[in-house]
Amino acid sequence: MFETLSPAPPDPILGLGESFLADNRPGKINLSIGVFKDEQGQTPVLNCVKLAEQQLLESERTKGYLGIDGLADFNRLATELMLGGIVPPQQVAVCQTPGGTGALRVAADFLAKSLAPSRVWCSAPTWPNHGPIFESAGHEVKSYRYLSADRRTLDLEGMFDDLQQACPGDVVCLHACCHNPSGIDPTAQQWAAIAEQTASRKLMPLIDFAYQGFGDGLVEDQVGIRAMAQKHAEFLLCGSFSKNFGLYSERVGTLMVAVPQVDSANSVASRIKLAVRSNYSNPPRHGAAVVATVLSDPELRRQWEDELTGMRQRIHRMRSEFVAETKRIGCATDFSFLMDQRGMFSFSGLTPLQVDWLRTEKAIYIVGSGRINVAGITPQNLETLAAAVSEALSV
Repeated sequence: MFETLSPAPPDPILGLGESFLADNRPGKINLSIGVFKDEQGQTPVLNCVKLAEQQLLESERTKGYLGIDGLADFNRLATELMLGGIVPPQQVAVCQTPGGTGALRVAADFLAKSLAPSRVWCSAPTWPNHGPIFESAGHEVKSYRYLSADRRTLDLEGMFDDLQQACPGDVVCLHACCHNPSGIDPTAQQWAAIAEQTASRKLMPLIDFAYQGFGDGLVEDQVGIRAMAQKHAEFLLCGSFSKNFGLYSERVGTLMVAVPQVDSANSVASRIKLAVRSNYSNPPRHGAAVVATVLSDPELRRQWEDELTGMRQRIHRMRSEFVAETKRIGCATDFSFLMDQRGMFSFSGLTPLQVDWLRTEKAIYIVGSGRINVAGITPQNLETLAAAVSEALSV
């Protein structure tokens, strides 16, 4: 029977990573997959994580199953980090998940089983996996405009026009900060307007919070969540510790559902557990234990915040130096607009044809949309990259 199946198309992002690994050309550059890289082009283990793991190695006494909702200390500390001072903890149903992707899927299943499949509105563009996740859970996925025609600024008017077509109860997926793939975030004033608009339409916000600390800071990156919480008594938050803890392979995520009453939080938590039980039963311990250890230890917490600041500053520095280098060599395009973007990603403005040329001719891997992972730029490849991009503009 299986011989009748044809191969599925490769993932638009992870498939590029596989092609990059198979490329034997020297000096190849990977700006596709969203992982942080240091000055040497490596994805390091944070020092605070190493210290926490050493503590766990000495203190761990069991490899027994966690509960369906995960590690209790992790859930408490993650809620404090992401929603502290915004929503009282007793009004939050929280569940540890296998990464941010797991949080999104559990959220999609919970919404489908508890509230019946609805329409989910995602920004155009958005992370490519958003649509498949929601569709796999039975939701219809619609899109709302997010960027202006030149893809350099937020199109708030277009966003609101499209959301006028949304019905009460529809879900609207929002990026809390460091919009993926554009790096273009709303201002505080724009967030207030978005919250007002979605509340007036009686939409259910689902906020993807994958990059806390990579925009402007841990607290600063909560601006959108604060705005939504002021207008919405209920919303969902999907968080990830892959980026800000460097725990990519440990799959540490969280789903939080904010509600107005404690009883509602308990009911929601029980429904989330049903969704988890029929999926993966319970999450892995190690990564969540690392996060809980760091966040509960004042010295490790301070060290983590310092390391996170260093990662954020490196990304900003590479973005700035790329813009400066393209100016220095007389590039035909002024890339100054990249300085208005936040987080690991930026829309370069490169066309699919130019992206393909960079891959085939220069061994530079960029997502077809023109999204680049700024963290993949290093002092060693900066000049090569800028020169290649300048050359690609004439393709």
